[in-house]
Amino acid sequence: RKTFLYDKSGEEHYNLISAFHKSLRGSDPDAALYWLGRMLEGGEDPLYIARRMIRFASEDVGNADPQALQVAVAAMEAFHFIGHPEGDLALAQAVVYLATAPKSNAIYIAFQKVQRDVRELENMPVPLHIRNAPTALMEKLGYGKGYKYPHDYPDHFIEEEYLPENLKGKIYYHATDQGFEREIKKRLEGWKKRKNERDG
Repeated sequence: RKTFLYDKSGEEHYNLISAFHKSLRGSDPDAALYWLGRMLEGGEDPLYIARRMIRFASEDVGNADPQALQVAVAAMEAFHFIGHPEGDLALAQAVVYLATAPKSNAIYIAFQKVQRDVRELENMPVPLHIRNAPTALMEKLGYGKGYKYPHDYPDHFIEEEYLPENLKGKIYYHATDQGFEREIKKRLEGWKKRKNERDG
């Protein structure tokens, strides 16, 4: 048998997982399958590979294809259930799906901005109108006062401010035109248009 150059704790481990991830991101199913095969043959933990695919589904595909996350998780569960060698094919199926899925990193970028603001800006109190008021005292203090229940409005939407005072109007998530995210973008733009017409 050919000896495969692979050290799970050394540089080659990181080189191969990097090549795998970048092949998925670059929408090349053939290269991604090859690097998967190299890692499995070299003794890499298949569940480590599955975890990386789950991460990839959120980081690089996101809402362009929400099904991608389910496919990645299903592949992990399938491998966990049946193991080598049959489970390898479940991983390969997920690899092809992820590589050929539409790509968007909009969620990744949005959440990075959120994490930065949470760490660097003042964490102001939750606005009173979106607090629950389970007691009479809380209700007297204004908890929940003026809250607009979206289901009482057309299309189950009403313009409301849900962010704290120092972040009013902040937009973190910018949907792209990729895959299903195009539909999300349409919804967001429609809601924004209604707000602008109201504020007119």
